[in-house]
Amino acid sequence: MNILEKIIAQKAGVKTVKVGDELTVKVDLAIAHDVTAPMAIKQFRSINVDKVFDKERVVFVMDHCVPCATVDSRQQQKYIKEFAQEFGTRLFDKSEGVIHQVISDEKLYKSGDLIVGADSHTCTAGAYGAIALGVGSTDLAAVMALGTIDMEVPVTHLIRIEGSLSKGVYAKDIILHVIGMFGTNGFTDRGVILSGSTILGLSDDEKMTISNMMIEMGAMIGYIDQSKEFDAKYIGKVSKETVILAEDIQPVAACPSSPDNIKVIENIEGVKINQAVIGSCTNGRISDMIIAAEVLKDRKVSENVNLVVCPASKKVLTEMEHQGLTKILRDAGAIVTNPGCGPCYGAHQGLLNHDDIAISTTNRNFPGRMGHKDAQIYLASPRVVAESAVQGHIVRPGTVIPLEV
Repeated sequence: MNILEKIIAQKAGVKTVKVGDELTVKVDLAIAHDVTAPMAIKQFRSINVDKVFDKERVVFVMDHCVPCATVDSRQQQKYIKEFAQEFGTRLFDKSEGVIHQVISDEKLYKSGDLIVGADSHTCTAGAYGAIALGVGSTDLAAVMALGTIDMEVPVTHLIRIEGSLSKGVYAKDIILHVIGMFGTNGFTDRGVILSGSTILGLSDDEKMTISNMMIEMGAMIGYIDQSKEFDAKYIGKVSKETVILAEDIQPVAACPSSPDNIKVIENIEGVKINQAVIGSCTNGRISDMIIAAEVLKDRKVSENVNLVVCPASKKVLTEMEHQGLTKILRDAGAIVTNPGCGPCYGAHQGLLNHDDIAISTTNRNFPGRMGHKDAQIYLASPRVVAESAVQGHIVRPGTVIPLEV
């Protein structure tokens, strides 16, 4: 068995599993946010159970529309809060941040755990060696009641990335490169393990960026190897292995209107922008903010660009303030929002008009994702987004300030 199958077997209480087995597995953590939780709660109440499987392991986070932008969102959040108070579940409702970052900050991700979330980017937990399944609200309601979920053991693909990255290449470029290779449906209903010297040498922040976007190539499970060195025996038998050389990865962007429409930055340099976004569960961590502040220090955002910065959590924002990053960003002309999803979800805090062109560190650029369906969205690393915001058009990293030697 490979590492994913071993975790699944352990959660199913069996000695061995194989591809195609249908099993009932134990869930260690069930999570939802202010958009998906109301339906899950409604379904939960409809099955007439009087308690959740474990009140410490059911977590709700208000993040998509905080503070509320509509009356409906306010009603939904009150509905969640009333349920949390009645059943004693954990609740984060004071703009603590994006659900996946909040769960990380609270140290609720644990290697070997099986996590179920009513959000497609639940796969972020794979950065910590957890199997994380994104599900619909109805499925989550059953998990909240039973503490289990039925699943089929998937085919597993191993992607090894080996070697040293070139200057100006970041974790965002790694995952966009991979998505560009395999497409948005490349791993539908499959498990994907990322390993190799490049991956194993990344920080937790960087691993979260990569695991966060594994759903964008259809992966049922996105898992990052927790070893210090690549060990084929530890990984176990997989259906297929792909090796990528880090030196072949360049600074790239996902161009309108799909995460797999990947182009090298130098081929799209000069595209004018009028909005830039740094943040989200993909790239809203302190390391991302440090990169942005280094670019923007003693500089100004182009007068034709709105730069919106959304810290992924209150913990991130607190550290930004401690390091003086918030002041640097605001002095440069950026709008620093409260922690949360911000404009990524397309509900508030910087929606796009039909003729807007944005470059963003977020994870999706489908039509209508961040506002009007005709707006154009490019996805790139925090370095590219920050430098482009200064220049007023898309530029390669190292244009505003030299790349580190």
